[in-house]
Amino acid sequence: MNRSTLSLIGVAVALAAVAGFATVTGAGTPDAAPAVSAARLPVERSTLACPVPSDSDFASTTYTAFTPKGDSAGGPGAGGTAALLPAAPVNGKAAKRKPVAPLKEAGTPVTAVTEAADAPALIGTADGALAPGWTVQQTTVVDAGPARAVLGTSCAVPDSEFWFPGVSTGADRQDYVHLTNPDDTAAVVDLRLYGDKGEVKTTTTDGITVPPGATVPVLLSTLTTEKSDTLTLHVSARSGRVGATVEAEDAKAGGDWLPAAADPAAEAVMPGIPGDATEVRLVVYATGDSDADLKLRLASSSGEITPAGHETVHVKSGMTTAVDLGDVTKGETGSLLLSPTEPARKAPVVAALRITRGKGANRETAFLPATAPVGDRATAADNRTKGSTIALTAPEADAAVRVVTSASTKGGEPVTKNVPVKRGTTVVLSPPAPSEGKGAFAVTVEAASGGPVYASRMLALPEDGVPMFTIQTMPDDRGLVAVPRTEEDLSILNR
Repeated sequence: MNRSTLSLIGVAVALAAVAGFATVTGAGTPDAAPAVSAARLPVERSTLACPVPSDSDFASTTYTAFTPKGDSAGGPGAGGTAALLPAAPVNGKAAKRKPVAPLKEAGTPVTAVTEAADAPALIGTADGALAPGWTVQQTTVVDAGPARAVLGTSCAVPDSEFWFPGVSTGADRQDYVHLTNPDDTAAVVDLRLYGDKGEVKTTTTDGITVPPGATVPVLLSTLTTEKSDTLTLHVSARSGRVGATVEAEDAKAGGDWLPAAADPAAEAVMPGIPGDATEVRLVVYATGDSDADLKLRLASSSGEITPAGHETVHVKSGMTTAVDLGDVTKGETGSLLLSPTEPARKAPVVAALRITRGKGANRETAFLPATAPVGDRATAADNRTKGSTIALTAPEADAAVRVVTSASTKGGEPVTKNVPVKRGTTVVLSPPAPSEGKGAFAVTVEAASGGPVYASRMLALPEDGVPMFTIQTMPDDRGLVAVPRTEEDLSILNR
C-alpha cells in the first residue's frame, strides 16, 4: 500500500470522526434546528457487588434477585441475562464459578440459599431487558450465638466514593468495611475516619489495593488506637471502583449491614423509623468547609412534629456529631427530616440512624441512612407474607405512588395499590401479597404524581423473643438514564 493511499485513508477516517462528533453533539450553525431535550432510556447493563455474608456456623443467607417488568418505566420487553458469580477463588484454588440466583425473565424473583460459613462475596452483571432496575437482596439470619441477628442489605452499585456515618471502633462493636472490585483491573482505595474532633489518626488507610474480581474486608478497629462509639467512614477510590458496605456487629445488641448514606446535601431524609424503636441515635457529619445548623422534624402519620428537646443540631465542619433521640417515635412509625435552620446558610452533610428494638438481652439493631428519593421507580427484592412493611414519606408536597407486588418465587400474579402520601407525613403499609402463589416476592414503588417520595422497607423476622429486623432504603433504581437526542449536521466541517 503506497503513501498516497494511506493519506487518503487518514483523511477519510478524520472526516468520519468529525462527522460522528457532529452527530453526537448536534453542533451546527445558528440557523440549525434547536437542540432537543435528552430522552430517558433503559440502561443496557447493570453491575452489583454483594459482600461476604456472616461466617457464623448458625447463619443462613438468602439471595433474592429481581428485575421489574419494564412496561411502566419504559423498559424493553424480553431477552438478556442476569446472574451473580463468586468474587474470588475458594481456599486459593480455582473455584467453579456457578451462577447464583440467575434470572430468566423480568417480573418474577429468583432466590438462592447458602448455609456455608465460608460463602464468598458475589459480583453480578445484568444486561438487556434484565438490566433496568436489577436488584439483589442479601438477607442473613443468625439464629444462635452472640452474633444472632438479621443482617440485610441491597447489593451495592460499584462507585468511587461512599460515606458511612455511624460506624464504630468501640469495644462492643466489630465493624468491617467490605470492598469488592467488580472489574478486571485492580482498584486502589483510601479510608478516612472522622470523629467529634475531626479526622482520626489512622494507619494503613491509604492505597489499599483491591485485586480484580476480589473482596478485601477491613476491620475498622485495626486502623486506629482510638476507641469511639460514633464515627464517620469515608471510602474513596483513587483508581477503579468498588462496591462498599459496612458490617456492624454489636456484642450486646445484634447488628446489621450499614449501607452508604446518600450523597452529601443540605437536607437529609431517613424514612421509616419503626414505631416500637426503643433507642434511636442520629449521626451527622458535615462534609463541607462550613458548619451545619440543622432543624429536626419527625414526619408522623398525622404531620410534622418537632422532637421535644431536639429541635436543632449543630455540626462542625469536618466533624461527626451524635444525638440520642431515645424512643422518638412514641409508638408510631415516622421519618426523620433534616434541613438548614436558615435556608440561606446551607452546608452539605451525610447522616444515618442507628435503631434499636427490644430491651435488655433481647435487643436487635439496624441502620437507616439518609437516602435519595424513589425517583421513577425503586425496588425491595426480598419480602415475606408476614414481616414486610413499606414506609413512605413526602417532605415537600403531596404525592402519590403505585406500590406493585410482583409474582412470588412460587407463582401468583402481581398486585398494584395506589397510595397517596400527604406532605409532611409518613404512610406505612404491609405490601399486598401476590394473588395465589407462596414464597418471597418483590415490591416496587413507582412515582405517580406530586412531589418527591422517600421510601424504605422493614423486614421483621423475630426469633425466641428477640425482635430481629433489618431496614433497606429504596432510592431510585437507576433503571433509566438520560441519553441526548442528536441530529447529523455536517456543516461543522466548514468551520
